[in-house]
Amino acid sequence: MTPFRLLLRVRYGECDAQQVVFNARYGDYVDVAVTEFYRALFGSYQALLEQGLDSQVVRMVTDWSAPARFDDVLQLEVSTLRLGSSSFALEVDIRRQADQAAIARAEVTYVMVDAQAFSKTAIPDTIRSQLERGAPGVIVDQAG
Repeated sequence: MTPFRLLLRVRYGECDAQQVVFNARYGDYVDVAVTEFYRALFGSYQALLEQGLDSQVVRMVTDWSAPARFDDVLQLEVSTLRLGSSSFALEVDIRRQADQAAIARAEVTYVMVDAQAFSKTAIPDTIRSQLERGAPGVIVDQAG
């Protein structure tokens, strides 16, 4: 089954002088994809906070393969790579939807924190199982 997918369209203002998506925008794309992944897993980001939990990015690495351009529809697939006791890593694979050309791949590591104290905390079993399962087959279309 296919992993969670977010579709989004590259907007003109996201492109740089070389007429490709500016490199810093990929962090925004990854954040939107993970937020939608959380929504698919937990119902909403707020639902995580209501459990007294939050997550913070502690590492993000992006490798680029090809440029994305204005009006391309990008397909971002999110899946869980690793689960530790208090941290987890997600992979975000970014492809151009039209031809499935690889655009970029990001690996993001989060640490689970207490939403009040912002101190590191163990990933609860329910959250762990949701991250392990992922959201296969879910497609969120923000491409318009």
